Amino acid sequence: MNLNSLIIGIDTGGTYTDAVLVDKSSRKVVASAKTPTTHYDLSLGITSALKKLMEGRLNDLSGVAEVHVSTTLATNAVVEDRGSRVGLFVIGQTKPLDLPALSIRYVPGGHTYTGEEENKLDIEMLVDGIEALRGMVEAYAVTASMSIQNPAHELVAAKAIQMMDPKPVFLSHQISRKPGMKERAATAVLNASLMPVMEYFLKSMNHALSSEGFTGKVMIVRGDGFLMDLEKAASEAASTFASGPAATAIYGALPSGGAEAIVVDVGGTTTDITMIRGGKPVISSDGSIIGEWETHVDAVEMHTVGCGGDSKVSFDGSGKISVGPCRVLPVSMAGKMLKSLDWLSSGKMTCLALAPDVEPALALSEPVMTYLGEKGPSSPDAIGEALGMAEITLDSILEQLIRMQLVMEIGFTPTDALHVLGTLDIGNVDMAVKAAGILSSISGLSSEEFCTEIVKTTGDKIRDSIVEHVVQKEMGFKMTGFLGGIKGTSLLDVNFKLNMPLVGMGAAARHLLPYVADSLETKAVFPDHYEVGNALGAVFAHKE
Repeated sequence: MNLNSLIIGIDTGGTYTDAVLVDKSSRKVVASAKTPTTHYDLSLGITSALKKLMEGRLNDLSGVAEVHVSTTLATNAVVEDRGSRVGLFVIGQTKPLDLPALSIRYVPGGHTYTGEEENKLDIEMLVDGIEALRGMVEAYAVTASMSIQNPAHELVAAKAIQMMDPKPVFLSHQISRKPGMKERAATAVLNASLMPVMEYFLKSMNHALSSEGFTGKVMIVRGDGFLMDLEKAASEAASTFASGPAATAIYGALPSGGAEAIVVDVGGTTTDITMIRGGKPVISSDGSIIGEWETHVDAVEMHTVGCGGDSKVSFDGSGKISVGPCRVLPVSMAGKMLKSLDWLSSGKMTCLALAPDVEPALALSEPVMTYLGEKGPSSPDAIGEALGMAEITLDSILEQLIRMQLVMEIGFTPTDALHVLGTLDIGNVDMAVKAAGILSSISGLSSEEFCTEIVKTTGDKIRDSIVEHVVQKEMGFKMTGFLGGIKGTSLLDVNFKLNMPLVGMGAAARHLLPYVADSLETKAVFPDHYEVGNALGAVFAHKE
């Protein structure tokens, strides 16, 4: 094994951190590893994956040439609204903008299409705005009309901010040279908002790698599939939106042989859908939509649905089985955290448990964690009643603790259904079978019928998302609501045939995609090492 030709790919997702060790000269996968993503300390999950990768092969990473990484952290931060508080100054436009900023201040100024000053910059209003926002925001974004022709007013605003409230400032002309003031503003705001998320990721990645002896170059996959220096990721954080799907699409394109295909990455939390044409991922030429906002960030054209192997199974108002969009820990994977199913028997769909690796001192520092440590798995109602907490206060605390993986929410999932049906055996089958027995009695089905319906419902959501993505891409209109409406009538029956194969990625894909492929009258293919396709895509990504 030639150390100089070794390269490591790492993908940090919302559920798992994957790592691969590849001999780049032969393109052979030497080893792969998958460990849970530890949100409360990302470096722990990354280090764990690296140690598994090295076991029996390397003493340390000093001889590895490069590390390429991809991540969905930026995507998740936008979806979960976890970015920093941003103050936006809009110069030369008074039309209200709907953007993810804490406060938007409109200041007279701006330039014409030829770069001439249209109105003088109102310095007094700018200063008043900075004074009002000081202490309220963690970063600033500035966009001025036609700053792509003359950025003078943005530069003056940045100087004033640095003098009065020295915090990070993102200027739209430095981020995008395309016209479209709202899109440039959105791009600047999202870069400012995502900066702390990426700084935390970069710090964690560097700590994990250095602790294992790595001294080489680290690069991150951008949303358009190209690599950039890790150091630039903080200042261009929005560029990493769709980093994970881009990496998956790169690896998923390899078996297409230059033909068309749909890459379907079935994760624990979401399923990402990307299109391959000419053997390459399709890139949005006009910029991507991040959350609700149109931006000038180049990224793979993707469609994401909140449905995966660990999506929560519940019943809607009519008693029909529903899957997602929330993610929970499957009962079959809860291990020693789950000692009984009393909560499920009492009609609760989920329970909460203290994560097994939480330090005792940390658990004692927070009342909810202390309660769970003493009483064991409990429902939110039981916690709120015992601690005398208002529901809105408890919900806020639980959201943060679950996001940091200090507290685990446990429920029945498609992963559990697959255990009951005998197609998956990586967890506690007996616990999954018992839970299915309780829930199936509510639905009036047998355990096998209940679990089959869950797998079908999950597959239907993925299938419908594929159809929506293809129709929107090919025909230019959205089918949101149409497919659901068709299912609600007995007078119409609509079937779709997909004239390209599905390329499955992610550990759950093998168990869910064959049904999806059959319903679309196509085939599902699974490349070697498809379970860690994101990390392999990072390895094979190219420098710009």
